[in-house]
Amino acid sequence: MRKNVILTCAVTGAGDTAHKSPHVPVTPDEIAKSAIDAAKAGATIAHIHVRDPKTGGISHDTNLFREVVERVRESDTDVILNLTSGGGGDWIPSEENPAVGGPGTDMQTPEERHEPVGALLPELCTLDCGSVNFGDQLYISTTDWLRKQASLIQKSGVKPELECFDTGHLRFAKQLIDEGLIDGDPMFQFCLGIPWGADADAETMLYMRDKLPENAHWSAFGIGRMQMPMAIQSMLLGGNVRVGLEDNLYLDKGVFATNAQLVEKAASIMAGLGASPMTPAEARTFLGLKNPHGKAE
Repeated sequence: MRKNVILTCAVTGAGDTAHKSPHVPVTPDEIAKSAIDAAKAGATIAHIHVRDPKTGGISHDTNLFREVVERVRESDTDVILNLTSGGGGDWIPSEENPAVGGPGTDMQTPEERHEPVGALLPELCTLDCGSVNFGDQLYISTTDWLRKQASLIQKSGVKPELECFDTGHLRFAKQLIDEGLIDGDPMFQFCLGIPWGADADAETMLYMRDKLPENAHWSAFGIGRMQMPMAIQSMLLGGNVRVGLEDNLYLDKGVFATNAQLVEKAASIMAGLGASPMTPAEARTFLGLKNPHGKAE
């Protein structure tokens, strides 16, 4: 177990959760404020999606990302920004013609998925390392698309967080490293408990950890009630921690959480075990990230 741990807050996500909890941020102002509050509570990194301000549904609008990034960077609170580049990958076959996407299908090219990252140049962005049955739909991210997207991220100078929803994703992430498409020490995120990806349990996490390259940084998260158990399990196994409303809406049974409350809870459990969250400045040095504020770390 490490004593100084990166603590990520996944602020809003893209799931159908905005109508389920009053605390899920929707507008750019709400998302930025929630990221800032999470940072004040101890979060090292804010992982950012954006939503349609009118419907609360998924959005890929670069201008909405820009507003969030500018609001956070202009605040007096420092936090590392990690923008999603998962983009449109949701496929739901039409009942009439399974070769055609039905209602709810949302697909983007690698170039479209990369657009907010290339335009705004956050310190980090995600790279979802494969396709997976994601609940009742299919998330599509083919190997050729991933190679293209990894190349775009590499050229932008942004560090990718290699998101692995199953063990095959980890295998392909290592293939991207072998092909020279990932610079520096790689950073992995194990996404556990998504139906129907890798299980959220200690055995799965340990297996995935033991398959990592020797120079890898890693983190893991679980969804729903497994958020805190998997966060602390990750820390105990030498990894980093992720919590937030993207993955879990509750502070306790029947009690809706805010992002700041989830960060505070994780930080409190960590403190009881003798660990503490890294500051953004410490994490930039640890991960080899540039400082968007133009200051030496």
